[in-house]
Amino acid sequence: MTDCGGEEKLIVILGPTATGKTRLAVSLAKALKTSIVSGDSMLVYRGFDVGSAKPDAQERGGVRHALIDILEPTASFNVTDFQRLAAEEIHEANACGEIPILVGGTGLYLKALLEGYRFNQEPEDGKYRASLETLAKERGKAYVHEMLAQVDAEAAARLHVNDFRRVVRALEVWHSGREKISREKEPDRLVYDACVFGLRCERGLLYRRIEERVDVMIASGLEAEIRRLLANGVPRDAQAMQGIGYKEMAAYIDGALTLDEAVDEIKKATRHFAKRQITWYKKMPYIHWLDVDKSPFEVILEEAVEEIERHFNSNCKGR
Repeated sequence: MTDCGGEEKLIVILGPTATGKTRLAVSLAKALKTSIVSGDSMLVYRGFDVGSAKPDAQERGGVRHALIDILEPTASFNVTDFQRLAAEEIHEANACGEIPILVGGTGLYLKALLEGYRFNQEPEDGKYRASLETLAKERGKAYVHEMLAQVDAEAAARLHVNDFRRVVRALEVWHSGREKISREKEPDRLVYDACVFGLRCERGLLYRRIEERVDVMIASGLEAEIRRLLANGVPRDAQAMQGIGYKEMAAYIDGALTLDEAVDEIKKATRHFAKRQITWYKKMPYIHWLDVDKSPFEVILEEAVEEIERHFNSNCKGR
């Protein structure tokens, strides 16, 4: 591909969970002789492997993956951390003459990076946060979510009622400075010269893939992984333990759910997560969609390579 200077270059592969993003990313990385940057909010944690569907050494195929296994299980991680770390990785790859591949499904993280969101940096207010957590216990999370809707309707529409940590943070920022949680850049121009692919498939097939993936996680030792994490001192209220699969299985371990109930809850939560991912992607009109259920993998890979060549070569001609 031609290097014509200008903005840093980036290839992005996004899409709902269980659509095959890792496989395509690794194949592209090998073909283009480049590296991968993870855009998944759970893969940063060491020890959270099975429940996060973290690609193992074989799945990574010898390709370098950045932003995987970089944090202890008890650490916190947010979108501004991701923006900073991902930008550093992208810059280093471009400096070496590579076009890195950002792959993941955390819609807020990807959109914030590509469109240059600027987030409010108000400090945490522990007392106010505790009061919101008490309200949630007494009146329910929906009550706290409605509080956010009254002061920042846009943030409330963007955040699911069960995404309680971010709902609380949005209210906390408003309470501290009467400001909204973020200042978004209009997506008329991206921060990067980015070729963005989205993987999608028919909804029924997607849900079957999700259920199969959850069954594989259970068979691969999700329960044992969580028992090990808890035995090693990871608290149940740690940010990483709130991830889908972890909180439901922890409830089973505590005796609050049967195993069948926990598995059903994981599948349901993952389906809902996929719906939220799709909602995020609808706000990203620059995505080039690839239908993974309508063509063999080799055809999809070839289409992606051709689109990458077209994108970067045409962008050079336009300068």
